[in-house]
Amino acid sequence: MDSAQLDATFHALSDPTRRAILARLADDGDVTVMDLAKPFDMSQPAISKHLKVLEKAGLVSRGRDAQRRPVHLEAQPLAEATSWLIAYREYWSAQFGRLDGLLEELQALEARTGKT
Repeated sequence: MDSAQLDATFHALSDPTRRAILARLADDGDVTVMDLAKPFDMSQPAISKHLKVLEKAGLVSRGRDAQRRPVHLEAQPLAEATSWLIAYREYWSAQFGRLDGLLEELQALEARTGKT
């Protein structure tokens, strides 16, 4: 994944409304902009602005179904962002493992010396 795509993905995910839109699309499948706007306390143009950010990040696309233009979730950028984050999860897992070892050593030392 290139850096610009990753930046666009995380920028898009930084807003709670955009995350809610993605969650809705994941749960309900393709939805029109008007249907997407219903649960939010904002105008349809405001929702459209959020959709443009999501489209720029490649997280959604708009289809054409007769007179409707349903919005579709594109999950590949999410998978790529997840792959990027997994490397950091592995780093922190190793760090916590080292901390666990240190705490075990300290507990063993306290048990031997009788100090708490």
